[in-house]
Amino acid sequence: MIKGGEYQYLRPKPGSNYKQLFFGRVRAEVLYRETIGRQPLTPEEVAKEYNVPIAAVLEAIDYCVKNKELLDAERARESERIKAAGRDKWPYAPKDLKPDA
Repeated sequence: MIKGGEYQYLRPKPGSNYKQLFFGRVRAEVLYRETIGRQPLTPEEVAKEYNVPIAAVLEAIDYCVKNKELLDAERARESERIKAAGRDKWPYAPKDLKPDA
């Protein structure tokens, strides 16, 4: 899995807006997030779902746990980009379903 402090499967993606590591075209965080939340998948299920080696999923989990601050900052930056472009509102985002007060 991790050899000498480096990951075997995860790599930077040249030209990406993200600093986090990737497995091919998939961000490490995407693989990791599948293993947490309301309906978490096992690492084996994630590997099957994304057609990646189980070791890549385990590396993604390790990487994301160890790099929480970077991932938080990237999500915040992405959220700001979406808002600045107006893509946080319909038709790009779901309409607010709350009844008028």
